[in-house]
Amino acid sequence: MAALVRWPPEALGRRLELHATGVSYTIVGVMPQGLDFPRGTDLWSPLNPGTARRGDSAFANVELLGRLRPGLTPAAARDELTGFFRRPGTSTWEQSLRGRHPARATGTGDVAPAVIVFSAAAGLLLLITCANVANLLFVRGLSRVREVAIRSALGARRGRVVRQLLAENALLAVAGGTLGVVVAAGAIRALVAVAPAGLPRLSEIGVDGAALGVAVLVTALTLLLAGLAPAVVTSRADLQQVLRTDVRQSPTRRSRLAADGVVVGQFALAVVVLAAAGLIGRSLLELERAELAFDAGELLIGELTMRVDRFDSQPKQLALLDRVVDAVAGVPGVVAASPVVAVPFAGTGGWDGRPTAIGQTEEAASRHPLLNMEVVTPGYFPTLGLAVSRGRSFTDADREDAPAVVMVSESAARSYWPGEDAIGKRLTMGGSGPMDTATVVGIVPDTRYRDLRVARPSIYFPLRQSIFPFAPTSLVIRTAGRPGALAPAIRRAIETVDPAVAVLTTASFDHFLARPLAQPRFNALLVAVFAGASIVLAGVGLFGVMAATVRERARELGVRMALGATGGALAGMLFRRGLAIAVIGSAIGLVGAPMGNRLLTALLYRVSADDGVTLAVVGALALGIGALAMLVPIRAATRIDPVRALHVE
Repeated sequence: MAALVRWPPEALGRRLELHATGVSYTIVGVMPQGLDFPRGTDLWSPLNPGTARRGDSAFANVELLGRLRPGLTPAAARDELTGFFRRPGTSTWEQSLRGRHPARATGTGDVAPAVIVFSAAAGLLLLITCANVANLLFVRGLSRVREVAIRSALGARRGRVVRQLLAENALLAVAGGTLGVVVAAGAIRALVAVAPAGLPRLSEIGVDGAALGVAVLVTALTLLLAGLAPAVVTSRADLQQVLRTDVRQSPTRRSRLAADGVVVGQFALAVVVLAAAGLIGRSLLELERAELAFDAGELLIGELTMRVDRFDSQPKQLALLDRVVDAVAGVPGVVAASPVVAVPFAGTGGWDGRPTAIGQTEEAASRHPLLNMEVVTPGYFPTLGLAVSRGRSFTDADREDAPAVVMVSESAARSYWPGEDAIGKRLTMGGSGPMDTATVVGIVPDTRYRDLRVARPSIYFPLRQSIFPFAPTSLVIRTAGRPGALAPAIRRAIETVDPAVAVLTTASFDHFLARPLAQPRFNALLVAVFAGASIVLAGVGLFGVMAATVRERARELGVRMALGATGGALAGMLFRRGLAIAVIGSAIGLVGAPMGNRLLTALLYRVSADDGVTLAVVGALALGIGALAMLVPIRAATRIDPVRALHVE
C-alpha cells in the first residue's frame, strides 16, 4: 500500500459538497492509494438507511458486503443469500437478486487469468534461459576438458574442480541476477506506464523486498540448474583418455545429442509461448472487429447529475430531460440526441430485469436470460444508428395516457417466443400498475452497447412510459463531425437549461470502447514480449550449437573440402542438422501447445485453444527463426581454409 504522506495533510477537515444531493461532507480520513473498492470509488460516505425510501428518486442501489463466519464456504454463503432473496412472498425484482462471488475476487478483478498466464510464460522463459546458459556452459566445459584433466593429474580432487567451476558460474549468475533486477525495475516502470487504468492495485506494482528475495532465489536455482550439471560433466572426464588425445578432439556423439536435445527443448517451450501470444493476438483482432450492430462513429456520450431536492419525482426529471435534449439538439453540429440508462460498456452498471411473458409459468419464466433494460426516447434508435428488424419504433404518441409498449432485441424474442412472431405479444414486469404490462411493438438486433464480448438481449421502454421511479442520467449524442470538438458547446447548452443540472463527463464512444480493449491489448503486449524473448533465446541456442559444431568439426570440414566437397554441399549438411533440431522442437511444441493453451480460455475470444491457423503460422515462424539463426555459422563453415583446418598443432 502506498504511504499516506502522498496526500496533502491539509485534506483532513476539508469539506466536499455532492452536486446531486447538496449534502456537504467533512473529510475525516484518507485511504491508501489504489484502494477503490467497489472499483472506481473515489470517496466513501456513511449510509443512512432513512434515505433509501422506496418509490421515489431517493431509491438507493446498495451492494451488501459481508465477512463469512469461520467454517462457512463462499458457495454456502451464496446459496443462503440467494435463497433469502427468493423466499416466498418477495417481488420479481427481489427474486432476480442472487449471492455473488467473494470480495477477494475484487482484488484481482478480471486480470486473475492473465496473471496466471503471465506467470506461466515467465516460468517457461526462465526454463529456456536456463537451458541456453546450461548449453553454453556445457560447450564451454567440453573445450576445457583437457585443462581439467591436467589439473586432476597435478593432484586436484574432483570436488575442488567442481567448486572452482561453480564459483566461476556463480560470478556469472550474480552479475546476471543483478543486471536482471535493474532491467526489471525499468521494465516494470515502463509496463505500469502503459498498463490500463483499471488494473487492480496498479500502484503497488514494483520491485520491493519480496521481489528481491524471489530474484535471489531464482538466481540460486538458475545457478544450480544451469551450472551444476555442466561442472559435474566436465569434471568426470577420463584422465588417461583425455591426456592421450589431441587438443582438438571432437566431443562424443552423446555430448552432441545432449546439446541438440537442450535446443530441441528450447524450441518446444518457445513454440508454446509463441502459440499463446498468437492466440491472444488473434483474440484481440476479433474483439476489435466485433460487430456492434449500431453505428459507433461520431457518437458522444454525456453523463449528467441533477439535484434531487429540485427534481424529486419522476415527472420533474422527465420534464428536465426533455429540456436538456432540446437544448443539445439545438447545438450546431448535433444530429440527434437521446437519454440512455448507462454509458457504453457499463456491464452490470445498467438496469437489468427478467420480465415474464403473459401465459408463461414461473418455472418457464425463470429460464429466460436477464435482459438489459433501457429507457429511451423515439430518437434513440436513429441516434444510435440501430435499425429496426421488424415492427415499429417508438413514437411521440407512446406517452403516459397511451397503451404500454416495449421493444425487444432479437435473442430476447427468440427466448420468450421460440418459433413465434414476438410482435403483439405481451410482457409483465411483475407489478400492478398500468405500465407494468406492455405489448411488444418492435424488434431490434442485439447490441454490444453494454458488453463488448457478448451481444446481450435487451428490452426497451419509452421514456414517457418508464416503470422506474427515476429517469436516466446519461445522453447519447450523434454529431456531424468530431464528437470531441462539440463537447464544450454541448456542455454550455446543458448548463443553461437549469443550474441544478450539471455535466459530469463528456467523451466520444471511442473513449469508452478503449476501456474493454485496454486489458486485452495489455495482455497481448505482455505475452508478445515473453514470446519474442523466448523465440530469440531459442534461436540463440541453435546459433550456439551450430557455431560450436562448425568450430569442433573444422578439421573434418577441411578434409571434406580438400577431397572435393563444395561449400554448398557442406552448407546443406549443416543446414539439415540444424533444421532437424528446429523441426523436432517445433513439432513437440505444437503438440503441447493446445494443452498449455487451455490456461488461456478466459482470455480468448472467438478463437479456440487448438486453432490450426495460429499453430501453423507459429510453426512456420519458429522454423524461420531457426533458419536465420543458422545462416552465420553455416556461412562461416563454407569459408573454412582447408590448409589451416588440416594443420595439426
